[in-house]
Amino acid sequence: MSTTAAKGLEGVVAAETEMSFIDGTNGVLEYVGIAIDDLARQSSFEETVFLLWNRRLPTQPELDAFTKELRGKYAIPNELVEVLKHMPKSAQPMHALRTLVSALGAFDEDPNTVEPEAYRHKALNILAKAPTLVAYFARQRQGKDFVAPDESLSFAANFLYMLNGEKPTETMERAFDVCMILHADHGLNASTFTSRVIQSTLSDVYSAMSGAIGALRGPLHGGANEGVMRMLNEIGSLDKVDVYVQGKIDRKEKIMGFGHRVYKAYDPRATYLKTLAKRLAEDTGNQALYEMSHRIEVLMEEAVAAKGIYPNVDFYSATTYHAIGLELDLFTPMFALSRIAGWAGHCLEQLDGNRLIRPKAEYVGPHDVPYTPVTER
Repeated sequence: MSTTAAKGLEGVVAAETEMSFIDGTNGVLEYVGIAIDDLARQSSFEETVFLLWNRRLPTQPELDAFTKELRGKYAIPNELVEVLKHMPKSAQPMHALRTLVSALGAFDEDPNTVEPEAYRHKALNILAKAPTLVAYFARQRQGKDFVAPDESLSFAANFLYMLNGEKPTETMERAFDVCMILHADHGLNASTFTSRVIQSTLSDVYSAMSGAIGALRGPLHGGANEGVMRMLNEIGSLDKVDVYVQGKIDRKEKIMGFGHRVYKAYDPRATYLKTLAKRLAEDTGNQALYEMSHRIEVLMEEAVAAKGIYPNVDFYSATTYHAIGLELDLFTPMFALSRIAGWAGHCLEQLDGNRLIRPKAEYVGPHDVPYTPVTER
């Protein structure tokens, strides 16, 4: 009996989750029932992680304890610092992050346990150390000394401090914190599905997170904001935007940062980020970059909004990341730093009533083919 394969698994329900709800038609994204825009405006990344992992908002004492544990895990083993020092400066950041996260498992005395409480602590360890790994790698390839993490700083502020060597402004910290909230979870995307498949084998959290990073590295998944920044660099100035955009439209070419496989309305993650990107651009002297972005949005709204093509979260996150001092190839690692929260939460869900994920492949090859000896080929 022949069946029709769903390429890309469109429309196939492969898991149940209580973490994020998406209504692409109406532009809705909720984490555990709370609108993403409300979280972006009122919450913090630390609180959002607690929400995703526990399916509820924390009390103040719970949030304080969670934050204290997270900050206490910022530092990485000295042996891993030595590994970082010997990595080629030409290495790509996502390859470095995948390798280093995997290496964290070697420093865990009991890496294989999947008992829920222990799993949470291990996931928090990866979440806390991943920014240190990225910041150290970034400074290593620039020939700069490492900046040790500061446990008095938030997740967002500490990363920017380790990366740039100075504490961020309040606007920088808030903008980066919001980016972390917005990217923390998004349904059963490719990297999240990868993490759940790995976890369904009862493998360890380090393997699940490393595999997810590998999936996210692919340009069809995690690299869109890099594409936006390349486009802005290619355009160069505000007076060239109109001709560039119209040329793309006439040639029916894609404008980076517009459209989404899920959303047919304005991406709810982009709403508040647009406001923050403008404020950050003003604070950091990147007004020209924001003005170019805004002009592209205006032109695209006139041309294709009726077709359900709107800015996605990557469009304004590119401006934000550039303004806080990130090199272009660090944009996708920022996605990973945030999405570790979602991956780990999904893995915890997978472990609750786990069943090995084993879909069927429809064989479409030949049958009854005779074997030909090598001497007769």
